[in-house]
Order: sequence, then C-alpha cells, then structure tokens
Amino acid sequence: MARYIGPVCRLCRREGMKLMLKGERCYTEKCAIERRAYAPGQHGQRRSKQSDYGQQLREKQKVKRVYGLLEKQFRRYFYMADRKKGVTGENLLQLLERRLDNTVYRMGFAVNRTEARHLVRHGHFLVNGRKADVPSALVSAGDVVEVRAKSQEVVRIVESIESVDRRGIPAWLTVERKDFKGEITTLPSREDIVMPIQEQLIVELYSK
Repeated sequence: MARYIGPVCRLCRREGMKLMLKGERCYTEKCAIERRAYAPGQHGQRRSKQSDYGQQLREKQKVKRVYGLLEKQFRRYFYMADRKKGVTGENLLQLLERRLDNTVYRMGFAVNRTEARHLVRHGHFLVNGRKADVPSALVSAGDVVEVRAKSQEVVRIVESIESVDRRGIPAWLTVERKDFKGEITTLPSREDIVMPIQEQLIVELYSK
C-alpha cells in the first residue's frame, strides 16, 4: 500500500503549524516549527498571497496529513460524509476521528497516528474482544478497545500511556490505564477536535 515515507517535520513546516506527527518531539525545542517557522524549500521564506483555491487546497492537505491519508482514501471519506445526513464537513471529521488507528492514538496507546497504525497492523489490539488489525476500521459508540495481554509489556505502548497527560484524552473516550483498556462512550463531536481546521474549505474544494 502506498504511503508517505519522507521527512514528516517538512509537512508541518509546509502547513505552518504543528501537526503532531512526531509525538513527544513536537513538545520540545527540537520541533521544526520552533526552529524554522517557514515553508521548506528555496522560496520558503517568500511571502505570497493565496487565492481562494489555494486556501482550500492547503486546508485539505493539512487534514490529510494530520490523519495520515492519501488522496484516494481521503476522497472516499468525503463521499461517505456527503451521503450522510447532517453537515458534510462535520461528518467528514467524525469519520476520520472514528478510525481505529486514530482512536488508539487518542486513547494514549501510541505517541502519534503513524505509530498507532503500525501497532494496529501488527495485531496488538482487540475490539470488543476480537483481534483487530485494520487501521481504517470505524469504531462505534459502546465499542471497547484494549491492548492484547501479550502486548501489554510492549515498551512503546507503556511509554505512551505514561505520557498521555501532556495531550489529554478527549471527552468521547474513557480509558482505564491500568487495564490497558478504553471505551468509546459516544461518537466524537465537532467540539472534541481542538486542532484549528476549517472543514468548510474542504467541502467547497470538493464541491467544484
């Protein structure tokens, strides 16, 4: 499966904000945004006025990179959101939040979404008591996500749980750290997403 394998700090610099792609490093002075808060490349420090299309494109690229998706995957989620009742932009963000790899990250079992995707693929988690190894699987209210007994000593998982207080756990999840278990108490709402995202720009882009 295709995936981005380049330097992820470059993506944060391109979008002009922390996308939290490197886990704990993003909270230190080593963060690329802290050191070079301008776009990468030869002309990165040049100021240019963006068109409406440019703003829409950058917003779409930002959300894609936050959740670690490629264009074909992201477009599929948009069409799913557009077919659902309600506001398309909010539906889109809710679908992205409900991905299993994102849920594992939000619960604190991984330091970033890339690591969460890796752990899910290698079968370290159970959903409702059954092995789940598909990162794109959508969780629902009432689902229980837990670390397999054999995986509760994995160093990366243990270290991530210990450091989760820095970023916090969203209100739509409850986590029992000692039991390596979490539950989706309700579906995520727009208010649960604190990262500055203008989803209406994405809707406008795909509606052309």
